[in-house]
Amino acid sequence: MTDMPPKLAEIVDEFASAPREVVLEMLLEFADSMPPLPADLATHDGMEQVPECQTQFFLKAVVRPDDTVESFFDCPPEAPTTRAFAGILAEGLEGATTAEILGVPDDLYTRMGLAQAISPLRIRGGSAILARLKRQVAAQVATR
Repeated sequence: MTDMPPKLAEIVDEFASAPREVVLEMLLEFADSMPPLPADLATHDGMEQVPECQTQFFLKAVVRPDDTVESFFDCPPEAPTTRAFAGILAEGLEGATTAEILGVPDDLYTRMGLAQAISPLRIRGGSAILARLKRQVAAQVATR
């Protein structure tokens, strides 16, 4: 897990070592801590929808001139698990470089031990969010 941004690696370790009954509480904390969208993205203009998610989910990655990535996520409060994935990525990838984000393992949610706590459908949605985020970052790196 050395390629992962340090904040994300810390979150992954916390989840992986937490007792199953605490995992859902931890997910809810991340769902509650998800930052709101800036006003210019409120209409989801320029954001990508993630159809693999059961709920409406939008994301946008912006590669800054210093090679760090700013991520924006939007998901309704009625979808706390999916919102928690977004909160985990928002916090764990904050200030991360393009290389760090592209190096995040695709099986992130399995490494967190979430397969035992939440449905495979939700894991697939979370993995799709990560895959689309990485694809957006890769596309922006390629056009530099």
